[in-house]
Amino acid sequence: MICTSFGNGKKHDFRLFKESKVKIHRNIKTLTDSGYQGIKKLHANTELPKKRTKKCPLTKEDKRHNQRIASERVINENIIGKLKRFKIIADKYRNRQKRFGLRFNLIAGLYNWDLKS
Repeated sequence: MICTSFGNGKKHDFRLFKESKVKIHRNIKTLTDSGYQGIKKLHANTELPKKRTKKCPLTKEDKRHNQRIASERVINENIIGKLKRFKIIADKYRNRQKRFGLRFNLIAGLYNWDLKS
């Protein structure tokens, strides 16, 4: 499922998520990276990797937990990498901003169509 939200300029992913006001059904499990600290307040069914600090290093169990989350998220990261080949999200977009969402969704549709074949 593709749910996109766009913003002008550089903006942190979690901030963009909060500003988009996207609601995720409570039964849907989300796997996020460590940049989404605080998403548990908005969506309880979320798995975040544990972060280490200088005073509190990760245990072996925490490292296994992070590895499991990363192995599940790698599929999404690979898809994002393939979408970046079209350069629409890898480089600065220099066309009309009004059409950016349409063009991005068309590229995502092409990728989904390619998966079927």
